[in-house]
Amino acid sequence: CYTCGKAFARKSTLTVHERTHSGDKPYQCHTCGKDFTEKGHLTRHERSHSGNSPYQCHTCGNAFADQSSLTQHERTHSGKKPYQCDICGKAFTQKSTLTVHERTHSGIKPCQCHTCGKAFARRSTLTRHERTHSGNKSYQCHTCGKAFVGKRDLSVHERIHSGTYTCHTCGKGFIQKGHLTVHERTHSGNKPYQCHTCGKAFTEKGTLTRHERTHSANKP
Repeated sequence: CYTCGKAFARKSTLTVHERTHSGDKPYQCHTCGKDFTEKGHLTRHERSHSGNSPYQCHTCGNAFADQSSLTQHERTHSGKKPYQCDICGKAFTQKSTLTVHERTHSGIKPCQCHTCGKAFARRSTLTRHERTHSGNKSYQCHTCGKAFVGKRDLSVHERIHSGTYTCHTCGKGFIQKGHLTVHERTHSGNKPYQCHTCGKAFTEKGTLTRHERTHSANKP
């Protein structure tokens, strides 16, 4: 590959790899319009529309459209992680996950934005970044209609409506576990952060830090 220097035994494999740099996805689903870099990926995707899932897990009964998806799923039961990083020894269930992890050691960022030139280690990160240029916010909250660039941003937002972390005492909901923990101290009276100078205690570390400045006269 002229872009990153990676070598392949077959020309066809190189061709598929080069698409990770160019972003070319020549195989399109006629049902939903989604594009893919490989014909095999398109074939597996099309089964999600047809409902054809002939590969079944003997442990839990879940069915999958192809053997490779079933094999990956079965590792969630067995705990098997056959792909190991030669540098740090960390193991993974999927080869693709190992490949992305190895970039944290090599510093390789093969996915480049054609608009600003910024490079990323993951294709998914590049996709989210590209939306900052296009203004495309394809993830929409079904409750309030607000749209977001990435799925993760939407997930965090949706917790506002669902109250993912709920206080068992008063029923109040919070977006983050840490916020719930601090709130629960208003019920329990627990103040784990104590000033070493005067002994006054606080529910939050930040509040203690501000208090300690009254002793040191460090008031930025």
